Amino acid sequence: MKKGDSLLKMVISLGVITCISAALLAWVYSITADPIKQAEREKQAEAIKAVTPVYDNDPIAEEDDVMPVGEPAPLAVFPARRNGNLVGAAVESYSSDGFSGEISVMYGFDINGNVTGYEVLNHTETPGLGDKMDEWFRDSLSTQRNIIGKDPAKTDMKVSKDGGDIDGITAATITSRAFLDALRRAHNAFIQYRDSEKR
Repeated sequence: MKKGDSLLKMVISLGVITCISAALLAWVYSITADPIKQAEREKQAEAIKAVTPVYDNDPIAEEDDVMPVGEPAPLAVFPARRNGNLVGAAVESYSSDGFSGEISVMYGFDINGNVTGYEVLNHTETPGLGDKMDEWFRDSLSTQRNIIGKDPAKTDMKVSKDGGDIDGITAATITSRAFLDALRRAHNAFIQYRDSEKR
């Protein structure tokens, strides 16, 4: 057998294997894409319900993309209404400055701009350190850690190490900064949305 024939057979074999692998991956994706999207929608709906004031509308159906001034990308705002009146909103925000990359958080605000809750949607922060943000910033026993009920326009939402009013997560200052950066971005988007509704 010539070298050329052997090489040709290897190339053909690899080509066939690659095509079969690609077809299998496409098939698996087509089967799993819808369930994954549905699971993400359910997680989003649960997060909205957990962070906003009581509402009687469908915030997801009324989703609006708001481009906060000076930001590179729009944020999704999910308005919460009761009897047709805006009572607050959930805002899906992010920061790319986490210790291990991007964090994604759903923040809730009442009509006055006070934080009503938050749910961490996605992160890759260090287990036992950065992942403490799930609970750290809602600690009702610590006014220096708890952001719930505070207005980011009236509270310096920076970690105390940077001269702000919030105690960062012990040994996870970078994560804390990212969390508060995402909060600032979400609050700006909410205020912009709320004020545009008043016009």
